[in-house]
Amino acid sequence: MIEKNNKKTIRSWAFFDWANSAYNLVITSTIFPAYYTIITTTKEHGDKVTFLGRTFVNTSLSNYALSFAYLIMALALPILSSIADRRGNKKSFMKFFTYMGGLACMALYFFRLDTLQISIVFFVLAAMGYIGGVLFSNSYLPEIASEDHQDRVSAQGFSYGYIGSVVLQLVCFLFVLKPEWFGIVDASFPPRLSFLLVGVWWVVFSQIPFSVLPNGTPQTGKVKTNIIKDGFSELAKVWTQLKQIKRLKGFLFSFFFYSMGVQTIMLAAAGFAEKTLKLGTAKLIAVILIIQLVAIPGALLMSFLAKKWGNVNVLMMVVIIWIGCCVYGYNISNEYQFYSLAAIVGLIMGGIQSLSRSTYSKYLPENTPDSTSFFSFYDVTEKLAIVIGLFSFAYIEDLTGNIRFSIIALASFFIIGLVFLVILKKIERKETVKL
Repeated sequence: MIEKNNKKTIRSWAFFDWANSAYNLVITSTIFPAYYTIITTTKEHGDKVTFLGRTFVNTSLSNYALSFAYLIMALALPILSSIADRRGNKKSFMKFFTYMGGLACMALYFFRLDTLQISIVFFVLAAMGYIGGVLFSNSYLPEIASEDHQDRVSAQGFSYGYIGSVVLQLVCFLFVLKPEWFGIVDASFPPRLSFLLVGVWWVVFSQIPFSVLPNGTPQTGKVKTNIIKDGFSELAKVWTQLKQIKRLKGFLFSFFFYSMGVQTIMLAAAGFAEKTLKLGTAKLIAVILIIQLVAIPGALLMSFLAKKWGNVNVLMMVVIIWIGCCVYGYNISNEYQFYSLAAIVGLIMGGIQSLSRSTYSKYLPENTPDSTSFFSFYDVTEKLAIVIGLFSFAYIEDLTGNIRFSIIALASFFIIGLVFLVILKKIERKETVKL
């Protein structure tokens, strides 16, 4: 049994966010999208690229690739989490996905236009590594923190992630903006070096949580028959339990829809900015750095407000702001409008992620032995939302030829999520439970 609220354990767990958030910042949010968009836009073919014999809009291809990665992981996570719960070896799975993701990032060092095919494969593997690691990390939250501390601990993890990713981003920033300081003459070298550094950073700093977190507690008395059947049976079992907990079921419906918007914006924003405003790598990195720095107090602010107003009330407020951001994003026409939008997104980005994770954790049955399976369900919900969100975003751009229509379409997902939050609030009132 893990000692709850142990400062060393919590700090070590938070360092996993420090380690893997560099992937989220450099690969999905800044340098990779800018580099990818630039090298795949040519005089001969414009923004069209060929992958596996089919022609795509370049940003649509990267969004389809991410969507594919999330779909594969949504199907695999129930099986893996079931195995981890039964054998008590979830840290082993954390290690596997960390090393897979880190090595795939390192392999992106070789990404050039003539290696597009294999580089997209590494891009997918890096995303799968990140997704898998996050699931098994999240499942530790109810084990290392009591319910009254989970908002704070969740926010601490996200804060560590934002700080760590910004530190590495600043290092990469120097190489990208001032290559002459290091005698670099190849313009493609600084971004490719950044991908290599992300992989090294991810693997090295993950050793901190790996050295402290326990493997997990095996579930005795259960004989596993078929791994695939057993994994999805475990998911079905969790769903059966969820149906008996109205608040948890109501929250997951809301989370599913607003995650389509939140995660898609986070993953596609850089490509949108580069394509519509031509910000360039330097300005794009600066903007995303601002977002990360604003997100730190944003996550802590949402945790503070949740104590005063309740988790659901704060989530409703944040989702309404997200809807406004989609409408504003559709209409932006210059970089200064994008900067103001980025500041708002940064403030609510960390808050909604942190608060969603802790709200779900609070709603779980107390002292459940299946925490990994419950968080697998949470992660599958989020990943399927991302698949639908990213696919919709890419398909609408392919269909209309205008990425702005993809942004405004995301507002509908937030609106549906808001409706379910209102329903959840009514459920809470009926049960006279204030979270």
